[in-house]
Amino acid sequence: MWKKLTSLAVASALVLFACSTSIAASSKEEKEAKLSEKVKTGVSKIGTGPAARVEVKLRDKTKLKGYVGEMSENYFVVIDDKTGAAITVPYPQVKQVKGNNLSTGAKIAIGIGVVVLLVLFAFAVSDRR
Repeated sequence: MWKKLTSLAVASALVLFACSTSIAASSKEEKEAKLSEKVKTGVSKIGTGPAARVEVKLRDKTKLKGYVGEMSENYFVVIDDKTGAAITVPYPQVKQVKGNNLSTGAKIAIGIGVVVLLVLFAFAVSDRR
């Protein structure tokens, strides 16, 4: 009886171990694919050209500053601020991307704030007269 229970427990443990390692391996690949897709989406939102400022942290802890010069299906190109060198960055190598651009909503909010301040200033000046 004990031999059967022991062999059943060992067999169950081996099956669980084999299943968990295959699940962990596929989920790691899936996570990397999702991260690459997220980076690609973020870079496409930033755009290209000198106004598309970015700070990129790579998986090897390298940091790049500059602007996005070109985007492709598998990589994007960062033009370095200081040297002007073009650095090709594959999406899977990216750990983090920070864009220094304002979103459309932020630009609209700033515009509305400026208009409100101008209106308040105009009322303050007209009340003194």
